[in-house]
Amino acid sequence: MPSDDVTVPADFWEERYASAEHVWSGMVNHAIVEVVSTLTPGRSLDLGCGEGGDVVWLAQHGWDATGLDISVTATRRAAEAARAAGIPDDRIHFEAADLETWSPHESYDLVTASFLQSPVDLPRADILRRVAKQVVPGGRLLVVAHAGMPPWSAHAHHHEFPTPDEEVAALGLEGWTVEIAEIRSREATGPDGQHATLDDTVVLLHRN
Repeated sequence: MPSDDVTVPADFWEERYASAEHVWSGMVNHAIVEVVSTLTPGRSLDLGCGEGGDVVWLAQHGWDATGLDISVTATRRAAEAARAAGIPDDRIHFEAADLETWSPHESYDLVTASFLQSPVDLPRADILRRVAKQVVPGGRLLVVAHAGMPPWSAHAHHHEFPTPDEEVAALGLEGWTVEIAEIRSREATGPDGQHATLDDTVVLLHRN
């Protein structure tokens, strides 16, 4: 685990990923499957993609999928997972980038952000608002957040846990329709095999 005195986001997350063979399960987020399975595939962008589980699933289900993460180690592992899954290079792309300063140059039919919550400084709402400008009319923004801290987390005091209404209000997007804004529960397994029922805030916005 990273030391508590690491406050530079890039250093924090690189240390986090480099300190373990794998940080996440590699499985797609349950809310992504539930929501995106109903959408027509196009060009997608995943913010804070980690080791790429969501992006790989998107590419496997017809999306031209891109994933961004601040950690070079995370995006390297994500690219390796994509190759292991047999996904053609022209269907999936990963990039190591600091979302605070990164600006998109493409347009997207879907932008996803799953658990884009950080124990170090992250201007989350600003990032989401900036990237949302690149969603095409008729496209969607899907934001999934922890509604409470997993019992096995060591960083509870650093996180904020938005309610669906708080999430929508923080984004403050005009010209968008709220399609989903609710708490959803899921079963989860912690890093040491702990089992728990976790609540997630799920918000899906449609650009008019």
